[in-house]
Amino acid sequence: MPVLSRQKTILAIGLPIIAGMLSQSVLNLIDAALVGQLGEASLAGVGIGSYANFVVISLILGISSAVQTLVARHRGAGDLKYAATPVNWGVLLSFLIALPLSVLFISYSESIVSTMSDNSAVQDIAASYFDYRTIAMLAVGLNLSFRGWWNGTKRPVIYFKVLLFTHLLNVIVSYCLIFGEFGLPRLGAPGAGLGSAIALYSGAILNAILVYRDAKTEGLLQFNLTRPYALRRVIRLALPHSLQQLFLSLAICILIWIIGQLGTDEQAIAHVLINLSLFLILPAVGLGVASTSLVSHALGEGSLQEAKRWGWDVVKTAMGVMLFLSLPLWLFPEIILSIFLQSTSLIEQASLPLQLTALAISLDAAAIVLTQSLLGVGANKTVLMISTIGQWAFFLPLAWLFGPVLGFGLLGIWIVQVIHRSLSSVIFVRIWSQQHWQKIKV
Repeated sequence: MPVLSRQKTILAIGLPIIAGMLSQSVLNLIDAALVGQLGEASLAGVGIGSYANFVVISLILGISSAVQTLVARHRGAGDLKYAATPVNWGVLLSFLIALPLSVLFISYSESIVSTMSDNSAVQDIAASYFDYRTIAMLAVGLNLSFRGWWNGTKRPVIYFKVLLFTHLLNVIVSYCLIFGEFGLPRLGAPGAGLGSAIALYSGAILNAILVYRDAKTEGLLQFNLTRPYALRRVIRLALPHSLQQLFLSLAICILIWIIGQLGTDEQAIAHVLINLSLFLILPAVGLGVASTSLVSHALGEGSLQEAKRWGWDVVKTAMGVMLFLSLPLWLFPEIILSIFLQSTSLIEQASLPLQLTALAISLDAAAIVLTQSLLGVGANKTVLMISTIGQWAFFLPLAWLFGPVLGFGLLGIWIVQVIHRSLSSVIFVRIWSQQHWQKIKV
């Protein structure tokens, strides 16, 4: 396939995925704007509830990549009769995991949110919001399974359309529940959580209808008990990825705590920098998810070199995109920071760390893409091990050492982050180059 055609294929799959991820971030900003009208306690409560919910949801995030990998592998091998069977097991796991965990976390919601705030008013709002969002854990699991089908069949644009419907409904219903419009109860900030839950279940129902119509001839809802290994394959791929996401979310918690030892100003700056970083890496993550499908499909066809080449092609594309997106952070740090920070002294203090953030996300592009590529070949345990060791044995201890202990402050922590992300990319590039992943069987 010519280089230009390969780039078009990467973008055709990657752009809808990126758009879906960006739409979620935009929705979070809209929710914050709506709830922000109720006061600081409401905004803080929703923020705490949202982050606590993210930690909970991380436990099932691996379902999507597992289903996507196996669907693409079946499709690449021409095994259309069983192409949708990974979706069956993803849906089953969603019920088996999400339902009991929802009950468990809701039972302890007050204790969970109390670890993040001492303000009783904030705690009450956070617990109610968290409860509503956690009720929708099953809907999230179902949508993850269905997303695996659409991405695995190289049609993420369909999932993106469902996501747009879900987000639009979320905004409308949340607004009505927050402010008591159209005869609905005025729930205040927790209404945003209930609105999200209603929208997520509505999106899951729509998604289920579309997937059923599309995949009913490819094994959907056919639980073949003579192939028990199929469930084991999904679990084997999903579990390491879910654990990786869990450790990542917990690592961010620890990082925020470490920065809190420096002072309130540093924590405020870090909050802005971390959120900007998480927002700006979404294109690389989206392209990486595209590489999961492309690599898995190639392996299903038995083309090992084609799989390897897809990984490198997506890395090149992602690096170009990330370099372009990081330019404003390099050239106009004060202007960007003034959107979020009002104090001139804080803007000055944050400018160099923001430029380091731009450097870090550019250097991190290879690691982000190849992480997803390795998920596509079934090297989930390798990704879990490298990511976890890098975060917990290297970055967090050195952030603590160079930040609060040795007194280099926020700048010291951000320099350590640049080094960490650079080394991660070097390690993942080496692993992809060595091609030991070609021997993995899923």
